[in-house]
Amino acid sequence: MILFFLFLLGLAVGSFLNVLIDRLPAEESPFKGRSHCEDCKKILAWYDLMPIFSFFFLKGKCRYCRFPISYYYPLVELTTGALFVAISIFVNNNFQFSIFNFQSNLNFQWGQILTLIYYLFVVSSLIVVFFTDLKYGIIPDKIVYPSILVSIAYLFINHKSLFINHLLVGIGAFIFFLLLFLATRGRGMGFGDVKLVFLLGLFLGWPKIMLALYFAFLTGAVLGCILILWRKKRLSETIPFGPFLSAGAFIAMFFGDVFLKLVYHVG
Repeated sequence: MILFFLFLLGLAVGSFLNVLIDRLPAEESPFKGRSHCEDCKKILAWYDLMPIFSFFFLKGKCRYCRFPISYYYPLVELTTGALFVAISIFVNNNFQFSIFNFQSNLNFQWGQILTLIYYLFVVSSLIVVFFTDLKYGIIPDKIVYPSILVSIAYLFINHKSLFINHLLVGIGAFIFFLLLFLATRGRGMGFGDVKLVFLLGLFLGWPKIMLALYFAFLTGAVLGCILILWRKKRLSETIPFGPFLSAGAFIAMFFGDVFLKLVYHVG
């Protein structure tokens, strides 16, 4: 029941994240004005905004003008719901993720609850970064900056022994990406990515940040080559890197220890 509740909570939060994804790039307040159809501008009723259900009930079209609704909306909601459940299992199992041994009777201590809230907050921020950069090519400062401040406060209050490590990792990642940004004059790396990796360094620490960057560069390079070969992109065109950084962070967070143990064992 707790996992089901967390999934429903994730769907509801995902619905709000959709608002952030669409409004922040347009510099609109997510708290001002009701949701409306992108085509006919008709104000949507509450039953048109129920996560997942409304999309399938309306068959992916606006109730009033039948304009197609983007698949991004249910995808964001489902992604958020699934990650809320996965993170809860992850935190409850002392940062070990396994769908086969997750203790269905979740029993969080107070310290774990604070950690769970922090992880849910940062991961929600990364979901916004992922889809905003994918849709609009923008990594919003209004998401990255608060996440950085929350991460610094959380580490300083709850994990003082890790504070310096994570802070130095964040600074190191920031400098590395800043050099890439300057070397390519912004063509190979946007400044939004530079600020994002500072957050990822704070969030993941060492050595998980290296895994996150490795997977980000690897998947970015592979997908870029595929798109060029399929003539969907030209060599001179850029691909948003924020989604790869966010996905790399998720992989490093959940499976970083497994990969590191494998590397140490092979070494």
